[in-house]
Amino acid sequence: MRIYFYFLLFCLAAELKALPPFFRILDQTVDCNHMVKMDLLETNCSDVNEVPHGEAPAGPLWGSEQIKAQMDNHWLVPVLTVVWEIQADGSHKELKGSKLVIVDENSNQSLCVQLSYSLNSSLNPKHRQWSFSLDAVVEPWHTYSVTVFNLPQPQTDTLKMKRIEKQITVPGCGDTRMQWVQLCLENGSRWDPRISAVFADRKSSVLVTFHTDQYSERYHVLIQNDGLNCSKTVSKQNATSLNVTFENGLCQLSECDVLVMIRPFFRLCNNNLSMFGHQGHKNISKHSNVCLTINAFNNLLGPLLTSPAADEKQTEVFQVQGRKRVLIIYSLDHPLYKNVVLKFSSFLSAKCGTEVVLDLLDSTGLGVLGGIQWLDWHKKQIENSSDKILILCSRGVQAKWRAMCGDKQVYLREDVSSPIGDMLTPSLSLLVPHFIHSQSFEKYIVAYFDGISSEEDIPSPFNIMVRYKLMKQFEEVFFRILNTEKHEPGRVKLINGLSEDGYHQCPSGWALQDAIEAFSAYQRDHPRWFDDELLENSDVEEDETYCIDPKTFKNHLIYFALDSTHVVGHVEAK
Repeated sequence: MRIYFYFLLFCLAAELKALPPFFRILDQTVDCNHMVKMDLLETNCSDVNEVPHGEAPAGPLWGSEQIKAQMDNHWLVPVLTVVWEIQADGSHKELKGSKLVIVDENSNQSLCVQLSYSLNSSLNPKHRQWSFSLDAVVEPWHTYSVTVFNLPQPQTDTLKMKRIEKQITVPGCGDTRMQWVQLCLENGSRWDPRISAVFADRKSSVLVTFHTDQYSERYHVLIQNDGLNCSKTVSKQNATSLNVTFENGLCQLSECDVLVMIRPFFRLCNNNLSMFGHQGHKNISKHSNVCLTINAFNNLLGPLLTSPAADEKQTEVFQVQGRKRVLIIYSLDHPLYKNVVLKFSSFLSAKCGTEVVLDLLDSTGLGVLGGIQWLDWHKKQIENSSDKILILCSRGVQAKWRAMCGDKQVYLREDVSSPIGDMLTPSLSLLVPHFIHSQSFEKYIVAYFDGISSEEDIPSPFNIMVRYKLMKQFEEVFFRILNTEKHEPGRVKLINGLSEDGYHQCPSGWALQDAIEAFSAYQRDHPRWFDDELLENSDVEEDETYCIDPKTFKNHLIYFALDSTHVVGHVEAK
């Protein structure tokens, strides 16, 4: 019998510790030989003296932007540095200064800064263009719009021609630049719980052990077992580690799945913080009939809970009854990967008798409903049934997820050439908010094709799930689709022809194996294959019907997916 423990560590609000206010101009001296004066305006920047277009100076030029952690009053804070330049066209004679407006798109707060200049020459003493910079304290995961224009300001109808605008997203606490800022530290960005959980006293209890964090005084430890909840709230009391014992009398641990959650009460919880860290995996021993699988960020190790009765289990062939449905979510990374997805769908249908919902196989439905409506309709069908959503992770899935979180936009050659366009981005936008709620975990299966993809291709929201290697662990995936357990007390179920060594012995399985091997060989011969599939924005012709702008979904995703800070640790075997 296999028992799964999912450790989900959330951030709960406790008493707040005073931090310097966010979204403000960092204390600094802006002075170039007393030629520059800076004023922070309390108004909304609407109080301006406009002049005709011909009397206004030329607009500024964008220099650069940088996001970094910087010391401020004994704290490390996230800082956005904006640099702009003055055009060397002689209009410096009319130039009186510049105005910079920064708007936090998450909170709709704004800052307005006016700088007054007195420039005697169009070039600085080093014979270069005048360059100015400003530092603003910002928040992780927030998106900011920056607008700069020179003064005096031209009349409204020509203002747009003489201003520069930029949208900048601050990375979350998972970014190495952000992990040490105080806000992230107080949300557990550097906490390593080093969790372990073992049976104790001849299986009469479960002992959960974890390391504490300096920013959390209390911890809520909860076990869910077959609909029953057992929980304890413990205090740190200056201890560096805590032991929490749950008696087995509350639920039969050997006969049901167990969900363990640890919720630290951090001093400061910010709902817009990123999930962070990386994950690893340790394989389960084949001699263990009871195993503990930990899914977390940072270091992930699976300790083993063994039983002397492991070799006494009986194996039986499981007869599949009924037809299940599965919605497949994937990224069009490459024509050869597209072929892998199609062959895998064919194998699921022909060999396993599964009804496969795949956009590539339903052009009629997509044409009638449109991409987003098609996805939403099938999502609702899955929610109201026992069917599953299978997410096939790959390089493109990870890259598109990061783009949704503020990284560079991703345009894949196959997406552009496909009549349905990129379906992965809207899929993640619709599914992730529903997925992160624990009661919906059972609806989702996360997998990747070993040899052509890896665990590094799995987006961070799915790290709390069991990740399956295909086709090595396909039998376990299929049992998930069937809503049944492979391991039960005293017996192990098997399905003929689904093992790693046997799936290719049927025509559809052979075709799938051939497709996987072909793409694997192509990757070996072309190490930069994924970079070769990326297109620049200028090479992409937008298709209004199917082209999805991730910014449309970004705020929606952050609001739902990041309402908890997921903290992680590794688990030691006992």
